[in-house]
Amino acid sequence: MIFQQFGGINGICFYASSIFVSAGVSAGVGTITYALLQVVVTALNALFIDKAGRKPLLLVSVTVMASGCLLAAASFYMKTYQIALVAAPALAVTGILLYIAGFSLGMGGVPWVIMSEIFPINIKGTAGGLVTLVNWAGAWAVSYTFNFLLTWSSYGTFLLYAAVNITCILFVIKLVPETKRKTLEQIQAAINHQ
Repeated sequence: MIFQQFGGINGICFYASSIFVSAGVSAGVGTITYALLQVVVTALNALFIDKAGRKPLLLVSVTVMASGCLLAAASFYMKTYQIALVAAPALAVTGILLYIAGFSLGMGGVPWVIMSEIFPINIKGTAGGLVTLVNWAGAWAVSYTFNFLLTWSSYGTFLLYAAVNITCILFVIKLVPETKRKTLEQIQAAINHQ
């Protein structure tokens, strides 16, 4: 859940219209496209989570999110240094929409599913509460700092979130167990043998 929040989702969601405007795109068109994309990709996630598996969806999701952040960073870098200004808005919009599609594909829902599957019954309630607390604390921290980060460096903000998402890829590869079609006992055995 830490990666879910510190990958930048709430900052990007809350400031999407401002990001679109600063990239030179209509806030209305950008946010409507963003919302439609989020609904469609979230529906796809629901269809594929049991077929593709949790870990592959997370890996694809975070890779797409990191790519979206890198595109947005490139766009804001180009705008800051007056390079290829014609291409900068398209890169920003593509980056933000790619990021949202990636988040909706896996990072939005899959961590919650995995959380419900990995904890033993005797601590599931307490652990779930603690994870939710961490999630909301992260949401607050990202929401609070996002505007400050954008003021500091618009492209630097997206590079920071890209770095967090790239670190998440490594975390998923190394530490996240695949829980698709496994019993609680099988999941616990897999976690204990890692």
